[in-house]
Amino acid sequence: MNRLTSVIIALLTPILLVLIGIRLLLSEPYLAIAYRLPNFPDDPFGFTLEDRLRYAPYAVQFLLNGAPPSFLADLTFPDGTPLYNAREVQHMVDVQRVTQAAMLALTLLSAFAALSALILVRSTSGRQALRRGLRYGALLTWLLLAALVAYILLDWDHFFDSFHSLFFAEGTWRFLMSDTLIRLFPIRFWQDAALILGAFCAFGALLIFVATRRRAAPVD
Repeated sequence: MNRLTSVIIALLTPILLVLIGIRLLLSEPYLAIAYRLPNFPDDPFGFTLEDRLRYAPYAVQFLLNGAPPSFLADLTFPDGTPLYNAREVQHMVDVQRVTQAAMLALTLLSAFAALSALILVRSTSGRQALRRGLRYGALLTWLLLAALVAYILLDWDHFFDSFHSLFFAEGTWRFLMSDTLIRLFPIRFWQDAALILGAFCAFGALLIFVATRRRAAPVD
């Protein structure tokens, strides 16, 4: 039973690290950082930094608040033209669905992990299973990250296309360079987000690994 518990904890560790990292990226503070990173590309169609910081938060809010499509469809530029076209709005609806599912998974898995930890720490064998699972989880996180980094470095375009094809219907997530979604979130934005998410998971795994160093088990 303790072996199975350790395996479950190990498998949950990288999943929770990724989901927590995604939630941190889905925030206005991250947007403020992302657009100010060195050599972040300017918008060739005229968005300034201020424009991006004004419009991009609406997209993040839509993903998290479960609002209807009209939340985005009703947004306009100062001249009254729509901020997003119909295809962009539909794609954002698809992304919202995936995001909401991910955030629900984060809530449920976090609650399960917290409850399990509270139960396990009540006994010596439970604490050992928890520590062992977390350490294996940290190692598994590093292993998966190494494989993913190798994949991204070898072919970012294939990784990006494969990721989108996994969640969205073919053709629904390709847009013109002049579309608002691309102007707000160019490829560089996603490359930086992937790097930061990877760094967060790697550092989180390091903290877990250090925190679960073997110690003499206390007496129950």
